[in-house]
This record gives sequence, structure tokens and C-alpha cells, in this order.
Amino acid sequence: MPKAHLITGLDIGTSVIKTLVVQKSSNTELEVISQVSEPAAGTRKGVVIDTEKVSNILQNILERVKTETGARIDSVYLNVGGSHIFSTSSRGLVSVSRADQKISEEDVNRVLQAAQTFSLPSNKEIFDVFPKEFIVDGEKGIKEALGMQGVRLEAEVLVLGGFSPYLKNLTQAVLNSDLQILDMIPSPISSARACLSPRQKELGVAILDIGAGTSGLAVFEEGDLIHLAIFPIGSGNITNDIAIGLKTDIDVAERIKIEHGSCLLSPTKAARKKEKIEIGEPEPLVFSQKQLVNIIEARVSEIFGQVNKELKKISREKLLPAGVVLTGGGSKLPKIVELAKKELKLPCRLGKPQGFLDFEKDPRLATVCGLVLEGADLETEKSSSTLRRTNLFSKLKRIFKIFIP
Repeated sequence: MPKAHLITGLDIGTSVIKTLVVQKSSNTELEVISQVSEPAAGTRKGVVIDTEKVSNILQNILERVKTETGARIDSVYLNVGGSHIFSTSSRGLVSVSRADQKISEEDVNRVLQAAQTFSLPSNKEIFDVFPKEFIVDGEKGIKEALGMQGVRLEAEVLVLGGFSPYLKNLTQAVLNSDLQILDMIPSPISSARACLSPRQKELGVAILDIGAGTSGLAVFEEGDLIHLAIFPIGSGNITNDIAIGLKTDIDVAERIKIEHGSCLLSPTKAARKKEKIEIGEPEPLVFSQKQLVNIIEARVSEIFGQVNKELKKISREKLLPAGVVLTGGGSKLPKIVELAKKELKLPCRLGKPQGFLDFEKDPRLATVCGLVLEGADLETEKSSSTLRRTNLFSKLKRIFKIFIP
């Protein structure tokens, strides 16, 4: 099995750490070689707080992959999450350097670098830059400025950054497992790669990835990322609310959520006064379906309230033609789409990873599937004899930081 054709995605989440290994065939199709998941330890709210525990789990996963497939994994495409991630718009301005006023690759690089030159607290750093448009001599809306003629070149970009200690913990845990990090991609962007179509991104769409400890939002318009935010609320909070509201054990609360949970009360269940579950306690736990729905609806509505706040910041509240796509483990709650439509006042649907027949029904794998798809895209670009110009405008990385121990 040629190493060069193996692409591995690594999703370090709050409750589960997942890997997906695929082999890229000559016709660019991706064949799943291995998918391994392990319960997480050493993580909280999407960030690594104990590098040793995470590193041990990663080594166990790598051993399982090697046992199952005989393949040794030495590099990964890694997700980055947590509510410390921030996005901000910025603008860079340079003068075109050539005498004939033709915009060169050096000019484009300089203007993108200039867009990253702004004040940040010492404990925060930029890890990703997404160009939105170029402006040549005041003419806006230009996606590809290379080769055009002008005197003044500007760039509007979306800058992504995070809390440096958390980013260092994440990279250190992976490096300690003898893995090389090929790229770091925010979880909502990975999920968007797996669940959204180019047409949706062009029209205007938001993806909401509801995980165990966090919920990530990414907004796209005209094919570009225009906003990103991660909230410290997830499906784990719903479980905690059920445990407190029904005064029961956390494992029982999780079981109740999975077996009986719903975001809205259905007419048939409304007719039932009580719902009994045998849970092995001295006395069976008795609760009404309405009581359970009220607990779940309140927390899910809070998540949607945060989404509305973020959309309002960028003047996109109720203004996304392709609506909102829900994915992640939390999106499996019954009637969550109906509640989303009610709260967000937008078209809403469930998003599941596309391109992997085995996983197309499981939104929990959206991030890890998106990671390998992003990896496949990057490797295709690298192997092309003539690089597409979109390479230049896709992303500027500060990956060198990853390799500093």
C-alpha cells in the first residue's frame, strides 16, 4: 500500500477522538481503509488540557489502525476547535511593485501579509487567513488579481486566530504521538467541506456543527468563508440539564436523551401523561414527555440564539438563501430541524458527509470526513503540474509554528 496515497484525518473532540484513513486511487476516488474512534480523555470544551492523556489515546488509535490494515500512519490533517477560536475581518494595502504596473505573485503575497499586520494580545495568534476579495485601484469584487494592471492593490481577508497555549497543547499532543501535522483546519470548515455543495456556498449558507462540548458556526457567501464562531455549548450540556432537571445519574440522562429526547413535543406524545423507564435504580424514574422536551428545547434554543447573534453581527440574520445546515452528533436529536426553522427563520436541513457511502447517514463523522476531503484537495493541488491560481488565494498558513516543540 503506497504511503503517499494514504490520507488521514484526525478529529480531536470533547467526548470522542476519531480518525479516518483513506487511500486515493488513480481516478481520484477515495477508498476508506480504516475508521477508528476512542472515548476522549484530556479534552474539555473542544480544547486539549492534558497533552499526555490525548497522546496516549492517539498512540492506541495508531496501533489499532496498524493492526487492522498494516498501514503505519505518520502524518495527519488535524481539526482545531474550542470557543477560544476567533475570526476578524482585516484589510491590507500595497503599491504594485512592477514598472509596467502588472500585479505579480509577490504583490499578492505582500498585500495578504499586510492584511495580517494588526495588533493582537501576546497570548493569541493567527493560524489561518481566508481572502474574500481584492481591490485594484478602487475596483471591488475581484477574486483573482494576479496579472491585472493597477497602481494600488488592496485585499479584504477573514483572519482566524486562537489562544496560543491551547493551540500549542493541541499540536504538542499530536507531535508527541510521532505524527506530522500537514494542516490544521477549524472543525466547522471541515464539516462544511463534507456537507455543503459549491452552489450552497455561492448562494449564502451557514453550517452549524453541534458537538458534545461546543457548537461551531461557519458562514459562506459567494463561495467564500465570511464568518466563523465557536460556542461553548453542545449536546453534553443537554445531558447535564436532563440529569439536573430529572435528578438522575448522568449516564441515565444520556440514555433518556437518546431514547426519548425530542426538541419539540409531538401531538401523539403530548397525549401521554407519564413516561416510565426501568433504569435499575431502587425506584423507576418517572417523568413526563413534556418535562423532558422543555429541558431539551431550552438548551437547543440557546444554541440557536447564539447563531442568530453571530448572523446579526455580519448582517445576515434571516438573509441566507441556502439556509442553515445542521450536522454533528447533536443534530441527531428528533425535531431539531423544525425547531431550527422556528428559531432562525431560515430554511434548515440535516447535513451528512457526502462521498463516503459507509458514513453518509452519520453526521457525527462530518468533521473527520471533511478533513480527509480537504487533504485530498490539497494533495491534488500539489501534484498538479500547473497550479491553479485558486491555490494562491485559498489560505495562507503559519504552519511553521506547529513544528516548534
